[in-house]
Amino acid sequence: MARLEQVAGAAVMALFLADIFMTVLYARAGTGLLAPRWNRMVWAALDGVSRLFGRRRGAVLSYGGPLIVILLILFWALGLVVGAALIVQPELGTAITPSSGDTPKDFITALLVAGNSLSIVGGGSYSPHTGGTRLLYLLNSLIGGAVLSLVLSYLVQVYSGLRERNTLALTVELMTGGTGDAAEMLARLAPEGDFSDATSELGNLIRPLAQTKEGHHFYPLLFYFRFREPIYAVSRFCFVLLDLATLIETSLDRDKHGAFIRSGPVGSLPQCALMLLDTLDGNFPTADEASARETYEESYAAAMATLRRAGIEPRPDAAGYADQRRQWEPLVRRVAPTLGYRMEEIDRRPPSP
Repeated sequence: MARLEQVAGAAVMALFLADIFMTVLYARAGTGLLAPRWNRMVWAALDGVSRLFGRRRGAVLSYGGPLIVILLILFWALGLVVGAALIVQPELGTAITPSSGDTPKDFITALLVAGNSLSIVGGGSYSPHTGGTRLLYLLNSLIGGAVLSLVLSYLVQVYSGLRERNTLALTVELMTGGTGDAAEMLARLAPEGDFSDATSELGNLIRPLAQTKEGHHFYPLLFYFRFREPIYAVSRFCFVLLDLATLIETSLDRDKHGAFIRSGPVGSLPQCALMLLDTLDGNFPTADEASARETYEESYAAAMATLRRAGIEPRPDAAGYADQRRQWEPLVRRVAPTLGYRMEEIDRRPPSP
């Protein structure tokens, strides 16, 4: 029976170590054994609680990322300690004893001994007296030190990726003049209809957008970081970039601006934005798609008015705009509400006067 308990403990430790390896070292979205399910469970619980707060739901969800980080570390630590305790308990009183007094053999004592042997402070007052238990203590101390180092370095990368994502989101917001309107962004890229710098300006967004996409692929914890300000929402800056590319395709004169329309950045930005949204949609527990209000005509008319005020004379294709937007907007509508954002916060273009 004791041997069976120790085999079970070794299996539990191996399972949690494999999960840490898949999450921290292998680093691919959806590849963890336990962490993805644990994170989704915590997020689902927080989401359920947040709905009790009505319009303050978003503020509650903003604690989701940090909370999941803390609970994931505790989950891993508890799993390793429980596994080690199952191995240690049969050895209490024989191969593992305290420096003085009787040896309690209950599971709580086994947890204490296992936790101390996994920590960097050592085994406390309990000492091993056989070759096997000494080896166990050594192995536990190596595992504890290695896991601590790996988790700390992982968190550094997660928060670095979060900073890069927020920098990109703020850059896009500033390029729209703080309006969140892709038409305003296009007008600012080509003041008075001058598109000479527009390609390079958009090209500067490719690298940070690709880094943000890969950051979410390598560090799925980024999925759960949500800020109160909508300008930092992945769904918002992706919406702006997708809407921008759609406006370029359906409103500019191809005879005058054909080189810009066919340039690499114009094609790459929406492609990468869709890949980022698809990564979240495929690995994050997104909501059911919210129904569209079919206000594309008003939205497009407002965009055309913005371009004309900026000195850009468009060649409108409202039907083409609506067709393209129907292809990518459902993806935005699945991702946005899960993180507590309303479409009114994502699509900021005012209706046409």
